[in-house]
Amino acid sequence: MAVSSPITPAEPLPPLPDIPRGSLVIVEGRAPIWRYGMALHLLHGSPAAAIAFYDPRLGAVVVATHSQEWQVGQVVDVTLPAEK
Repeated sequence: MAVSSPITPAEPLPPLPDIPRGSLVIVEGRAPIWRYGMALHLLHGSPAAAIAFYDPRLGAVVVATHSQEWQVGQVVDVTLPAEK
């Protein structure tokens, strides 16, 4: 999701990984707000049960769900893998 230089909306998102049905997908990385909107739109049609966006101050905040296990606005405490 992250970008290291200015981009335009015409540049595609990275390909989606295999997403197991019923999983929580967490999107993270530095990018313009419109790119996050594009990612949410793309992920909405995936087999994920819920989608969250990572905020380094809070954790992963659920923004969309199709499951009673997750609630919009729920904050999930996660530790992201260290960058290489």
